[in-house]
Amino acid sequence: MSAVPHRDEPTAGELLADWLTRQTERLAALEAAVRADEPDAVHQMRITSRRLRSTLQAYRPLLTADTAPLVAELRELAAALGVARDAEVLGERLTALARELPEECGPAETADALARWSAEQTELARPQAVAALDGPRFPALLAALRGLAAEPQFTARAERPAARELTRIARREQRRTARRIRTARAAAPGTATEVALHDARKAAKRARYAGEPAGRAARGFVRRMKELQDLLGVHQDAVLACRTLHGLAADGPAFAYGVLYERERVVEAEARAALPGVWRRARKRPQF
Repeated sequence: MSAVPHRDEPTAGELLADWLTRQTERLAALEAAVRADEPDAVHQMRITSRRLRSTLQAYRPLLTADTAPLVAELRELAAALGVARDAEVLGERLTALARELPEECGPAETADALARWSAEQTELARPQAVAALDGPRFPALLAALRGLAAEPQFTARAERPAARELTRIARREQRRTARRIRTARAAAPGTATEVALHDARKAAKRARYAGEPAGRAARGFVRRMKELQDLLGVHQDAVLACRTLHGLAADGPAFAYGVLYERERVVEAEARAALPGVWRRARKRPQF
């Protein structure tokens, strides 16, 4: 028999339904901005789709409905939006770094070359982002999300007091992140470590999003998991920058790209060195 919540405290299901409703309407509201190519619109829609996907994955024990098709659709949407966004962000990062190169590296010429590459990649990828909103799939996704939020088909666990149940879910996601961190620490240097740390970043992001429906009570947990996610994001950005520079070197200012490559390797090493301290803070047990 499920516990009866205090009359002043919402149930876990009530908070989840409210959260799903708000995020779904935000996703819907961003469609026009993405089509109009407004600044940061693609990025915000991608974040919202990831937030919804992570919520459905983390809160699966509260729902009787099969949410796997929704998770898959949200994953595909984020992937379609991500190509243009990743090219834009990487280009901005490398262009800014190029401008700081020493004079013998030709900072202005190198920055111009990287800016042109970024603009070309972003322009090529933009139709893919808009295409993800065309046709019947995006409206069907919104309709399914709205239907789930309006009639969630909850399990008995969803009737429990929100604070206890959401804490339990956050702890589970935190343990999942801990496993990914251990895997990364045990991985062989090089590609294996890079892949494992990227997996840990995704787990930290999912844990962060799992805490968000709890609101103010989860603020500390969300902040700590975001700090971990951001650090691992710095590492992943440097990894991607190195791969890109290696590929561009044959047709560009190879010496300047080589200097940037080495600087990004230093960023990777610094992020890995900072990880133990950041993880010590992030692994603090949540209590909402």
